[in-house]
Amino acid sequence: MSIEMITGYFENYGVIAIFVIVFLEYLNLPGFPAGVIMPMAGIWAANGKLSFLATMVITVLAGLSGSWILYFFGRFGGDAFLKAYVKKFPKQQKAIDRNFEMIRKKGCVGIFISKLIPMVRTLISIPAGILHIDFVKYTVSSTLGIFVWNFFFVGAGYVFGEKVFAFFG
Repeated sequence: MSIEMITGYFENYGVIAIFVIVFLEYLNLPGFPAGVIMPMAGIWAANGKLSFLATMVITVLAGLSGSWILYFFGRFGGDAFLKAYVKKFPKQQKAIDRNFEMIRKKGCVGIFISKLIPMVRTLISIPAGILHIDFVKYTVSSTLGIFVWNFFFVGAGYVFGEKVFAFFG
């Protein structure tokens, strides 16, 4: 997805585009890099198209919605998916076991920290669901992690404006 295309979506669909693109990015779909989407939402806010607070609320709600879908995927279908995945890629078993153990040991703190690590931040929701982490605790930890991540990137776009756009473009 090109920067021009994302900008076009923002211009044509406004808040809905921001929500949908961030939602899809939190589903870990290819083509939706946070390093481009979030600063652009910040630039949009800096240019007066939307307040910074509204941009943060929209991006956090979108991120949380995507995370919830992956959490429930893990909770209600993750075991079968994981067994099939490990059967196809048996060498991954050790890494998967290590990640599950980290979640068991660290709990909600581990989920919060994971939400701050690229790639891991979107995928952590599936093992959290498989392990049946308490949904309310998962939601609080995820919301805090998503807020910090989004604040950094949206804030960079808001503060540095077009310079960030040129840097990431």
